Amino acid sequence: MDLKKEIKKLLKEKNAVLLAHNYQMDEIQEIADFTGDSLGLSIEASKVQQETIVFAGVHFMAETAYMLSPQKTVLLPEIDAGCPMADMVTAEDLREFKKKYPGVPVVCYVNSSAEVKAESDICCTSANAVNVVKSIDSDRVIFVPDRNLGHYVSRFVDKEIILWNGFCPIHERVTRRDIEELKKEHPDAVVVLHPECPPDTIELADHVCSTSGVYSYCKESKAKKFIIGTESGVGYRLRKENPDKEFYFAYSPFKCKNMKKTTLKKIYDALVENKYKITVEEEIRKKAVVSIERMLQIPRNY
Repeated sequence: MDLKKEIKKLLKEKNAVLLAHNYQMDEIQEIADFTGDSLGLSIEASKVQQETIVFAGVHFMAETAYMLSPQKTVLLPEIDAGCPMADMVTAEDLREFKKKYPGVPVVCYVNSSAEVKAESDICCTSANAVNVVKSIDSDRVIFVPDRNLGHYVSRFVDKEIILWNGFCPIHERVTRRDIEELKKEHPDAVVVLHPECPPDTIELADHVCSTSGVYSYCKESKAKKFIIGTESGVGYRLRKENPDKEFYFAYSPFKCKNMKKTTLKKIYDALVENKYKITVEEEIRKKAVVSIERMLQIPRNY
């Protein structure tokens, strides 16, 4: 069976759209109707006419898509595709933490559960985190769950950033030694890192940006070699858009196991069996959407 052909056929028959995160496998990105970062895909999902959204990503992403489009059916092909960083903070944890800092607003990275978003004042992405924090009328801000992104933001704002001790395990593994070794091998390569990387590694970057920023920066740059500090799934589009350029990932294998759990077969099964449906309790959804909508008013900074 030609899975790609069958998936395309089923998408049309079932009035469905396939969204694939930038970290998905090449063959999935190849047939997706839209590829992008988690929030960008959820916004696209809210605009399309199709009644069913098949989200090739992880759980919190499908939740966000549902929250922005509750009238639609949202399917997550792999129900066990989670996010370790998102799991590092719960709504109960955050409520207890906020008691220590009464009145201090909470900025929540979009890589978090619906319940945590509902306990936050405003969300952010890696592409607009600096501007989101700047927009808050307070000298102190609680930032959850990614300590590395929060630390990066602190470089650009005159505020106290109270960091939650969470992190992305695959970005946390990028070390200074990794970058220095690659620079020795490719001295003319430009270092492009994601802000989820550790602070001491970020110091070696020529450019720091979100996954969307990686695409635009590498495409516009005159450089021919790049050391990339984010998940290797971005390589599909980087190579496609820049066939004359070379890309070296900070370490090997730079892969998110949860993102790679989704396969063409699981997408096919999701369409055939209408699984797995992702929903969010309406009370939580309404609160969480407020934090997302506030964020959407803030422009990206990179």
